[in-house]
Amino acid sequence: MTGELSYDAVGATGVAGEIWTGRPAGYLRYTRTVCVGRGAACWEAAGPAVLDWQVKIRSGFRVEAAGGGDRRVRPGADYRLTARVGPVTVREPVRVVAVVDEPARCGFAYGTLAGHPVSGEEAFILHRAPDGRVWFTLRSLTRPARGLWRVAFPALLVAQAGYRRRYLRALM
Repeated sequence: MTGELSYDAVGATGVAGEIWTGRPAGYLRYTRTVCVGRGAACWEAAGPAVLDWQVKIRSGFRVEAAGGGDRRVRPGADYRLTARVGPVTVREPVRVVAVVDEPARCGFAYGTLAGHPVSGEEAFILHRAPDGRVWFTLRSLTRPARGLWRVAFPALLVAQAGYRRRYLRALM
């Protein structure tokens, strides 16, 4: 799977930054942060999980590296995300556009490729506070995709809200 990203605000979810200042015009912006636990054991379990797509997998997606091989996120790598909603299978081609893997912060952002039901970027970020609490932040920028998916955009926003709730519980 290769191709161009289907949006122009590449990197706008600001994975490396504590404060998210990106507000590109034309996108719905979402951010939410939840505490997933406390201490070294929590961090040591949650960090590798984030970087192995476990937030998506534990929320009902199948994740495959487009070129085969291991699933761990790599900048510039393409992946196929697949979700089943009742009898419908939805395939989401994406590319990892940013990765951070530091002692107190890890995560990644992926951008949509042509054929994805929406257009934009989503980021999964874990950080460890000085008091030992481990926080998970979800950030996304969304707009309608081109083609037939554009007609389904209102329904896709409803589905997206449901998946976001799952994402925010996936590491707890």
